[in-house]
Amino acid sequence: MADILDRIVEDKRLQVAQDKRRIGVEEIKSRAKDAPPARNFFADVTRPKGALRVIAEIKRASPSAGVIRPDFDPVAIATTYHQNGAAAISCLTDEKYFQGRLEYIQQIRQAVPLAVLRKDFLIDTYQVYESRAAGADAVLLIAECLGEAQLLDMLTLATELKMTTLVEIHDVENLLKVRPHIGFPHPGHTLLGINNRDLKAMTTDLNHTLRLIEMVQDTDILVSESGIQTHQDVQRLQQAGIHRILVGEHLMSQTDIGAALRTLING
Repeated sequence: MADILDRIVEDKRLQVAQDKRRIGVEEIKSRAKDAPPARNFFADVTRPKGALRVIAEIKRASPSAGVIRPDFDPVAIATTYHQNGAAAISCLTDEKYFQGRLEYIQQIRQAVPLAVLRKDFLIDTYQVYESRAAGADAVLLIAECLGEAQLLDMLTLATELKMTTLVEIHDVENLLKVRPHIGFPHPGHTLLGINNRDLKAMTTDLNHTLRLIEMVQDTDILVSESGIQTHQDVQRLQQAGIHRILVGEHLMSQTDIGAALRTLING
């Protein structure tokens, strides 16, 4: 998967270059400025303090699992999530590897009042403007894909656009890299995500979050991602002081998504 991540990032560079030729930088900035105000993804995910908040993810496929949900209707899925207790929505927009589309963001946002995170591989500030122009309220920033200077530039820009950032790490090294910058340029805009997926072995281990929690100063902004499948998993995380989770593949693979989300939350 580490090799796949490298390929995804390389393909993304080519795609961004094409997108810039199609829609210039000044035009995308203008579109971002004219977009409806961003919803407060940060507040929706972190409040009330101590309560379980689920970021429910919409994705049709992944490189590791292939097509997860053939009968894919992002608006119907978003509506189901909203009706069954999701605090916010994450939407995959990468086309080549996850069969997503950027247009899904606006479609979802028009259908439900929940804030929406654009989940993609952002490697250029152009994509932050593009995300806001498409209606995204938050963006994912993957530490493994970004240098420190790039991360700071994107954190600054997202904050200027009044968007939330979910900074995701997979290992200790990247946690140490991003930890000094969580909350930059000022608090209330940045969440820290620990992804439980090992990028080399492609396995998930909930203990990964539990091992790294001691290195996180503010667990109120901590989001555990991947490998969360049961209410018992949720309880383990909550007992450790982790109340924000992102769940995608488990929900996408269920026949009754709404019932699966309710069971995850309530047992």
